[in-house]
Amino acid sequence: MSQRVIWSSLILLLLIGAFVWYFLFPEEIEVTVAPVERGTVEKVVANTRVGTLKASRQAQLSPAIGGQLSVLAVKKGDLVQKGQLLLELWNKDLLAEQQLAASEAKTAQAQAESARVQAENASREAQRLQKLLLIDAVSEEVADKAKSAARAQYYTYQAAMAAAETSLARRQVITAHLERTRLLAPFAGIIAEIHGELNEYITPSPPGIATLPTIELLDISSFYITAPIDEVDANKVMVGATARVTMDAFGDRHFAARVRRIAPYVLDREKQARTVEVELDFTELTEEHNLLAGYSADVEIILEQRDNTLRIPTQALLPGNRIYVYQPETRRLAERIIEPGLSNWDHTEVIKGLQQGELLVLSIDQAGLQDGIRARASQEQAAGR
Repeated sequence: MSQRVIWSSLILLLLIGAFVWYFLFPEEIEVTVAPVERGTVEKVVANTRVGTLKASRQAQLSPAIGGQLSVLAVKKGDLVQKGQLLLELWNKDLLAEQQLAASEAKTAQAQAESARVQAENASREAQRLQKLLLIDAVSEEVADKAKSAARAQYYTYQAAMAAAETSLARRQVITAHLERTRLLAPFAGIIAEIHGELNEYITPSPPGIATLPTIELLDISSFYITAPIDEVDANKVMVGATARVTMDAFGDRHFAARVRRIAPYVLDREKQARTVEVELDFTELTEEHNLLAGYSADVEIILEQRDNTLRIPTQALLPGNRIYVYQPETRRLAERIIEPGLSNWDHTEVIKGLQQGELLVLSIDQAGLQDGIRARASQEQAAGR
């Protein structure tokens, strides 16, 4: 046999061997693994759309009547106390009427007091003449005249009292009109917005037509969260259930909360899933958190919790409750079917099918992933095993 034939045969054998090796012993794939561990697993309900941090009370305030803004006693960001003057409309005419009414009421009160004194004197005089009539010291005609005069003076006093009360009522009416030109803080809070400038004319909203309020006031002494949950989860949530709140402004920090109210109706918004509004109170909150009304918030309402249970990252679970386990002794993957328990976005409880410490494949989107395939764990995960 010639040397050329020998070399050709060797090359052919090498090619056949490479072909067989490629199909029988495929190249290893690299996977990311994590150990099966024990910990807490919760069943939760989360909001379907972003929730909102709201002040405990908020009011959109405007004067009860229209008029020219003559006094603006606050500015945006001011802290105000309950009853503090926020703004005042031009009201000099009402102030003058109030002063006139006060003067008239004072005069009427003085006239009523004078009529009272005269009525008392007339009554005493009539009583004196009645005693003299008994001893025939005066005529019956004189005694009757005194008695009639006393009665007339009494009714004059009654009329004067009524006039004084009318004057006082008129003064109160003018005071009430005057109060409608002033806007007072209904509670302590912070001025969020002011829609108006000095000397502008303010017009109250007509019935059925919404206009911007002159002042928006927020009570920032406490806050609560409103968040929509899917209607299918509404019957699972109970008032008093514990929850966690996260806000973009605070990164991954969690705030403890509790459900305080579940809306008694379902919101039906066009092109959106039907939801139920849930309100939550913070259970642990201090002034140092510096919260601002309007922050976006996400909530997780805890329905059930199990501690110290076997769990895996939920991202490792495939359809049909399948998972892949990395076997470091053989450097191969083994497919298993587990029996899951409680589950959330982060962790799933394992009731049957795994043991603590086994290495679970997290990179389930890895190409070529299959039962029995050779694999190598990523360096970081292998080092931390």
